[in-house]
Amino acid sequence: MSRSADVAGQSGNTVALLQMVSTDSVADNLQQVETLLAEAASQGAVMAVLPENFALLDTANLRSLAETGLDDVVQFLCRQAVERGLWIVAGSLPMATTPQGEEVAAPRVRSVCLVIDALGHIRARYDKIHLFDVDVSDAQGSYRESDSVEPGSELVVVDTPLGAMGLSICYDLRFPEQYQRLRDAGAELIVVPSAFTYVTGEAHWEVLLRARAVENQVYMLGVNQGGEHSPSRKTWGHSMAVDPWGRIIADCEMGVGVVLATIDLDAQADLRKKMPVLQHRHRSGF
Repeated sequence: MSRSADVAGQSGNTVALLQMVSTDSVADNLQQVETLLAEAASQGAVMAVLPENFALLDTANLRSLAETGLDDVVQFLCRQAVERGLWIVAGSLPMATTPQGEEVAAPRVRSVCLVIDALGHIRARYDKIHLFDVDVSDAQGSYRESDSVEPGSELVVVDTPLGAMGLSICYDLRFPEQYQRLRDAGAELIVVPSAFTYVTGEAHWEVLLRARAVENQVYMLGVNQGGEHSPSRKTWGHSMAVDPWGRIIADCEMGVGVVLATIDLDAQADLRKKMPVLQHRHRSGF
């Protein structure tokens, strides 16, 4: 478990969820990102969260991006953070090295969520732990993420202007123990950058986000891809923020868009005091 602190001075309590429909063109995707970040900043957001694979939704070329274009993407995000005065949660990016600097054996990469502060500094890195190796009743039929991605192993909580934020990515959402451990480490909000398929998203996206919020009394920020990416790939969208009581406080349907949510840590603290679930879980020994 890693945790970074020392929050750069910035006030406010609004987070922007940036839903995208990413393609196989990095340039087009980054233009989409720039437009959405400008909108988020203009609406007073302190932080903006991007979806999984925002820069490239093309499994076959993740290693190529990691080796030849990653620095340009990260520098672009750091510039945007400074220009817009935003913290940016960079959904997921392919990286060819581990957090310790070791090379990931080709053709695989790590699927990495970076947190960049408003001064353009990288404040945290989380490597996706749970990989999507499943069969789904859609046009693609089979997903084997482990063919192209090497799993990480370390949980991460980072201090931000909106509170202590736990990091997770997409398929992690189905594993409640991960979110319990993030809450144990002090998380007040948890981000879930995702590319949930249309079929699995329609069935489970909302119920999983709301369950993780209620179980752990945290704000859940699920930011999804939301549209048709190819004849065989369609994602569910419906990016949403859920408060610690399980209420949906912001929701985007399909397509590209920005939705805003307010993080109220005082109300969260009051709820945790009145219903001390964490203490009860520890008391029970579970």
